Amino acid sequence: MVVSLRILDDGAWVSVDDERRVSVSELWPVVGACDCAVSDFLVEGFTGVAVDGRTVGVEAYGTCVRCGEATTVGPLAVGRVIRGSFYPLSTRTVRVAPSADSYRQEYLPSGSRGED
Repeated sequence: MVVSLRILDDGAWVSVDDERRVSVSELWPVVGACDCAVSDFLVEGFTGVAVDGRTVGVEAYGTCVRCGEATTVGPLAVGRVIRGSFYPLSTRTVRVAPSADSYRQEYLPSGSRGED
């Protein structure tokens, strides 16, 4: 089954099958966005969206509210497509920037799915 992914409203939303599903102005815990162990990353915009297998990921820009570093990170998982339906990750889900793969392997369970 084909799922349509797009960025809408100048990077403010990720659309899945023409429905706004993931928005900016959320605070995500992210490993690897800055020098903080786990940043409190305020998402300010999306610059890309793609799917890798079942995982939907975005490239996002924003600011760590702990240290103030502004950066672009990605791909960061925002949800999964299972049997043609999109399941968003909870905003509390720790997202891991690609440079922090060793953290993912040691500390985060694989195959878990959170829902808002």
